[in-house]
Amino acid sequence: MAMEKPIFEYQEESHSDRLARKSKESPFMVIGLGGLAAAVGYGAYAFKRRGAMSTSVFLMQFRVIAQGTAVGALTVGMAYTLYKNHFAKKPEAITTLPNEH
Repeated sequence: MAMEKPIFEYQEESHSDRLARKSKESPFMVIGLGGLAAAVGYGAYAFKRRGAMSTSVFLMQFRVIAQGTAVGALTVGMAYTLYKNHFAKKPEAITTLPNEH
């Protein structure tokens, strides 16, 4: 017998729908993106006021700040997930089987 191929339901998803779905699945991704956007905004502001600092040194420092915000958000998300999955669980009720006579 020939095996039938599984049927998958496919639906077009816009960028805003995908971002909404991903933010529900992983809220710390959105926080990381927001932190990254804030770091970029700060970097653009500070670039004009960098003084005598060379552009390459400024960009290296800015890259470290931007990566740090993204990694920090991911770390907080991992810690929250670890807490939620392992430490905040309510103890399961212990069930005992009745004695068989």
